[in-house]
Amino acid sequence: MLVDALDHMVRGIVEEPEDVKVALKSTRRGDLLEVRVNPEDLGRVIGRQGRTARALRIVMAALAKESVRVDVIDTDRRRG
Repeated sequence: MLVDALDHMVRGIVEEPEDVKVALKSTRRGDLLEVRVNPEDLGRVIGRQGRTARALRIVMAALAKESVRVDVIDTDRRRG
């Protein structure tokens, strides 16, 4: 449910909704919702001074029964 809700909200913000991918990962620190977007849309999802990303995190925290982290990543970022 959280993945679908976040996916829906992010697709409504970006210019390239087909590039949006949301994944739920379990880490030692708890659940992590990882949002990947087109590099051109990264600024839209983060927003001015992080306001949009903060709002997305607040909504997801309200929907989640337990704490969940939300990370926004552009699709070109490589793991090293």
